[in-house]
Amino acid sequence: MSPRLTALRDLLADHPTLDATEQRHQQRMLELCDRSIVGDLDPFARSCFVPGHFTASSFVLGPELDTVLLILHAKLGFWMQPGGHIDPDDADVLAAARREVAEETGLEELELWPPKGPLGLLDIDIHPIPARRSEPAHEHFDLRYLFRSATTAIHENDETRGAQWVAEKDFETVRSDASVMRAVTRIRYILQGSAGRP
Repeated sequence: MSPRLTALRDLLADHPTLDATEQRHQQRMLELCDRSIVGDLDPFARSCFVPGHFTASSFVLGPELDTVLLILHAKLGFWMQPGGHIDPDDADVLAAARREVAEETGLEELELWPPKGPLGLLDIDIHPIPARRSEPAHEHFDLRYLFRSATTAIHENDETRGAQWVAEKDFETVRSDASVMRAVTRIRYILQGSAGRP
């Protein structure tokens, strides 16, 4: 097993799930890791379509911890966290998550949050990706971190049609999906000092 895959499996095994949906995601992600150990499968490669591959994304808190950065995804058409594929030269999943935030928003001064807590994953999610061009339908096994940004100055690129800092109280008015709202629920628990658990 590669060091990157070993580290990810340990991270997943230690992740405290929030609900039954996230428990199912955790089990399937661990199974993907285990299949990769015994078979000729690279679960980080974007060409791994059966069942899919790992991706990395981030929820980013504003400097005052009262807002979360969301981007309007050009392909999917709803508000979500920055993220994307894990590149071969990314040292680990955390490095991929940081790189994706920088590429999509220009934010580079990021601190894992909470600073005194366990520096693990915020949330995990598996979602379907429809077939397009030369890619068959597959799934993204998304690994999500929580950061605090030192600044609110963002710089958009061609992958996003918009980016905004959303106040915690306004999240229910944003067009997003259930997995984003589950992560927001955990963020609320963290900000209330309960380590991400109800």
